[in-house]
Amino acid sequence: MTVAIIILMLLAYLLIASEHFTHINKATTAMFAGVVGWILYIIYVGPNKAYIAEHVFMQHSAYICSIVLYLLSTMAIVNVLSDNGCFDFISEFLRTRSMPRFLWGTVLVTFLLSANLDNLTTVVLMLIIVRRLLSNRRQRLYVGAAIVIAACCGGTFTVIGDVTTLMIWTRGAVTPTNFAASMILPAFVATVVPTILISYDLPETFDIQRRHIVYRGDDAAMPLWQRIVMLFFGIGGLWFVPTFHRITLLPPFLGSLCVLGVIWVLNEVFNRHAILTEQPTMPSGSNRRLQYEVLQVIMFFIGVTLSVSVLIEIGAMQSVGHWLNTYVHDVYVISVFLGVLSAVLDNVCLVMSAISIYDVLPAETAHTAYQQLFTQDGQYWHLMALSAGIGGCLLPIGCTAGYALLRSEDTSIWWYFRHISGKVLLGWIAALVTYFGVDYFLR
Repeated sequence: MTVAIIILMLLAYLLIASEHFTHINKATTAMFAGVVGWILYIIYVGPNKAYIAEHVFMQHSAYICSIVLYLLSTMAIVNVLSDNGCFDFISEFLRTRSMPRFLWGTVLVTFLLSANLDNLTTVVLMLIIVRRLLSNRRQRLYVGAAIVIAACCGGTFTVIGDVTTLMIWTRGAVTPTNFAASMILPAFVATVVPTILISYDLPETFDIQRRHIVYRGDDAAMPLWQRIVMLFFGIGGLWFVPTFHRITLLPPFLGSLCVLGVIWVLNEVFNRHAILTEQPTMPSGSNRRLQYEVLQVIMFFIGVTLSVSVLIEIGAMQSVGHWLNTYVHDVYVISVFLGVLSAVLDNVCLVMSAISIYDVLPAETAHTAYQQLFTQDGQYWHLMALSAGIGGCLLPIGCTAGYALLRSEDTSIWWYFRHISGKVLLGWIAALVTYFGVDYFLR
């Protein structure tokens, strides 16, 4: 039965990696593999069924639900902010005919937004804005690739910026302040280097599309100060989530739900006139695509987590960890291999698998230099997040943000490989050099 489960998971990982060719949704594959894997495991344990179902499975389910609730609450926060025009300032900020200013402005905004929001949400928002302003498809491809890189790199330097870093943090492997201090410069370098190289493929000026008037249900848009207040509580509230977790020791999703409650109260207060007069408070043609994309990511995450959890229970992950300790015994090689593998296999799968191979060691029990790499805030966790985040940009199939670009512009993996992958690789090398420099300085 153990062999059957492992074969099932390997086939599922193969289908996930080849989604762009098979057109089988990776969320469907992950969910099927996770559910069937647990069914096979329950059948295998026999008399211990009740204990496994009531205690072991429920423990894994609680972890999955905590992450899912966090993702759902942040998605709801973004939807409320977007529906009230709180991100309209981005279009105005980027409205220019200078391509260098447009490119760097887009990359900077994406990098900062992705530190607070998950990278898929950020990429979908930014691609929509770029499509409104930039008519030339070739130029949109290059700018879109820069957006994907900036979103993935920006998401790696905070514990709330990406599903992968969120998993590492909730596992207790890193602390928010130390993680951000160690990762912000490498992540920024990994963004800047490819962007500089992409800028050489773009012209100095471009023709901006005509301004589109956004209709929001009545003739009066929400005043600027109200949008600023909502944006402050939305983004600022998400920044407070790690502090909330440290003070209360409650799961991060409770903090994000608290922020969502505040945002909804502000939405009710600021739109009370429209609500009382029964005018629509949601803009015409509201972006349902963002909700659909994020919900797919959530279903994919549930499936991957179920799959990895059953591999943990059958002892497969412990066997992989033992093999790596015996034959590799080098976290730097492991992290580079993880990054390369992230180019073809979704980085959420890899990070979920990687954090299940090793335990977070208490500092007092780490007597050797190698063991110290696996303590809280150890280099293994940093390198894993950095390599998976940047490595996932080597090809667009390595991360959900890349898939969003493929679907948005209907481009090919081959185009991305020829024009973008080499630039990302140079950025990754520069980021690793920067990381070790920062780590040497901090330690």
